[in-house]
This record gives sequence, structure tokens and C-alpha cells, in this order.
Amino acid sequence: MSTPATPPGFSTLAIHAGASPDPTTGARVTPIYQTASYVFNSVDHAASLFGLEAFGNIYTRIGGPTQSVLEGRVAALEGGTAALAVASGHAAQMIVFYTLLEAGDEFVAARQLYGGSVNQFNHAFKKFGWAVAWADGTDPDSFERAITPKTRALYCESIANPGGVVVDIAAISKIAKKHGLPLIVDNTLASPYLCRPKEHGADIIVHSLTKFLGGHGNSIGGIIVDCGTFDWLKAKHKYATLVEPNASYNGMKLAETFGNFAFAIACRVMGLRDLGPAIAPLNAFLILTGIETLPLRMERHCANALAVATHLAKHPKVAWVNYAGLPTAKDHAIQQRIAPKGAGAVFTFGLKGGYEAGVGLVSKVKLFSHLANIGDTRSLIIHPASTTHRQLTDAQRVAAGAGPDVVRLSIGLEDVADIIADLEQGM
Repeated sequence: MSTPATPPGFSTLAIHAGASPDPTTGARVTPIYQTASYVFNSVDHAASLFGLEAFGNIYTRIGGPTQSVLEGRVAALEGGTAALAVASGHAAQMIVFYTLLEAGDEFVAARQLYGGSVNQFNHAFKKFGWAVAWADGTDPDSFERAITPKTRALYCESIANPGGVVVDIAAISKIAKKHGLPLIVDNTLASPYLCRPKEHGADIIVHSLTKFLGGHGNSIGGIIVDCGTFDWLKAKHKYATLVEPNASYNGMKLAETFGNFAFAIACRVMGLRDLGPAIAPLNAFLILTGIETLPLRMERHCANALAVATHLAKHPKVAWVNYAGLPTAKDHAIQQRIAPKGAGAVFTFGLKGGYEAGVGLVSKVKLFSHLANIGDTRSLIIHPASTTHRQLTDAQRVAAGAGPDVVRLSIGLEDVADIIADLEQGM
């Protein structure tokens, strides 16, 4: 897409960014380049690609044309300098920390996270010699209290899963900058339509593309966005993968060579190349198609979610509702500042009957699908304590916003009257 005199709007970027008609066939929709590898123009061309002297296609584990369009589109929507698409949201987190950390390093994360992330950080990362320190996403100062000389990054979700807490990214970014640390923000629940973390001080953004960006529950993917805002060469701490001579590339120093998109390059040529969690071209294509309607879907998601949350807040069988879009929510003011277009589609609530009532509701709904996903066109329901957060201790579940009475909803695009009616009959 050519650069116009004035920057294109969000909806235009969602349809056009990163893409152009196929130069060989004229196909308007980005094709699915279903191939494992690519022919080089010459011996010199091959050498330049392998030496990072030129950009192009080598092998689908490292990237391809369909993935490249997806990466360019999400980078544009987030305002980043570059992006890297990978096999899943978990793979995105893995690659980010693999690029940042060495054995013995630590990072600080908000405890209000998706249960799978809590598990990954607490257990899987130990095998790499990485340690996590937990902070409270509702208390930015708790991040500073958790920082040690070994800390190399701060991590949070813009809107926390499952609790729906809206995090004050700017306040956490201020602490990160004070200590010379990059801030990583998982923007899955908000999507760039509701919140662009870079504008609030994030340096690296991750998404599970499976959720709202793809939007249809038909493909798995993740993405890393380099905001281009962290100066690796002047960092207080040494990030070896970025600043030290790289033996894989004849001593090249990636941060010196690639400047404000060096982190994205390092994630690709070190993390993705060696660990291998590549996204399939078909999945990249399906997610690209989903992104084209992201603005329309997010408007409907948010409108429906607010209507359902408002209804539940007045219901005699409901003990509490945690949705930042409600004027009475404790994080409503932060939501209005961080994500003024809406508080998203995911929120939690508790029935007065506690654990048994929550499990009973999940068992009785008919329109809602009981499954472990969010961000679908369909309305989804789950009881986190017995599913997504089951592997955590009771205390960890409560801390993550997934206590025994918690029911999580991901409100879809159906008629809101039908959504409410299904919850009513289920209760």
C-alpha cells in the first residue's frame, strides 16, 4: 500500500497494511504460499540472504510471503517498527524471553495473567534458568518492589485474562524506564483497536492471534511486535543476543546493524530459526482475513459485553461483576484512559451459589459454547478454577482472578437479547 499524504485510518490499515496485489498473478487477496522453501536467484543472492545482508524468503520455518503480510499488518496497527508471527501466543512469549534472557536472569510479571502464562512462567521457564517475580497489576509500585539486580524485563497484560482488569501501562512503563528495563505488554484481550500499548510506554507487544485478531476460532497463531523504542546499545543491562558479536552471522552485532527493529530481527534469526515454532501459511491467511473486520467486530463485542455486564450487575442471583466498562468498576477510570473505545468482550462474574452455581450455569447454557478460548464470533463460557487455571494453587487462582466462584464470559456477536436469554435460562 502506497503512503498517502495523511496517515490512513485504523480500518484502512486493517484491510490494506502490508499487502498489495500478487505481482505474478494479480490476485488481490494475499495468497497462501504453501511451500516449504524458496528458489534463490543466484549463489550471491542466497549468500546475501543467509548473511542478513538482504531480506527475502529462505525457508518457511523462518518466514514467507503470507506471514510477511500478517507481520506488516499487525506492526502497522500497533504502531511498531516490525513484527514476527509465530505458531501461538505461548510461542511468542517463549521467543521474547529467549531473546532477552540468559540463565540466571529474572523478570517481573503481573500476577493477573492467563493461567497458561502463569504456568509457563512458573514452571517451564525454570528449565532455562529463568525466574519470575510476581507483582500486582493493580498496584504499579509493586513492580518496583519486585525488581532486583537480575531483573531484565517487566511484563503485564493490557486487559487481564480472565479477570478483565485494565492495567495502568503508563505507570508501569515509568518504572521500567526508571530502571532501564523493557516493558512487554500482552495486548490480546484489547487488540490494537481498543488499546495501542506503545502509546502508553510499551517496548514489546505480544498477541495470541488466535483470539480477537483472528476472531473466528479457526486458527492458532501468535505475534511479537517490536515498538522500536528501547535502545539496546545504551541499556543499563547487557542483552547479549542483541549487543554481543553473533557467531551465527560472522560477528554481526544485531542492535548496531538493525537499529530500531533489531529486537524483531533477533527474535526471527535466533529464536524462531533455532526453536522452530513457525506459523503455518494457512493460519496466517485465516488470521489476515479475520483482521480485516477487526474494527467492526470489536465495536459489537464491546457493545454486547457492556449490555450483558449491566444486566448481570442487577441480577438477584449474581454476587458481583468485574467489567471495567461499568461506571462503578474500580478500574473504570483507567479503562477510559487506556482503552476509551471499550473495555473488551471478556469479563468475569460470580453467582451467589459459589462454585456449584458457576459449574451449574456452564452446564446449562445452550447458546454459549463451553470451551477454553476467547475472542470468537460466538459467545463462550468457562469456569476457570476447574479448567484453564486448574494447575494453579488455590491462592494463585484467587490472585489471578480465577477464584472458585468465578465464571468467565467472552461475549460474541449474536443478538444481545439472545445472549442474555441464554444466561437467564442457565441461572
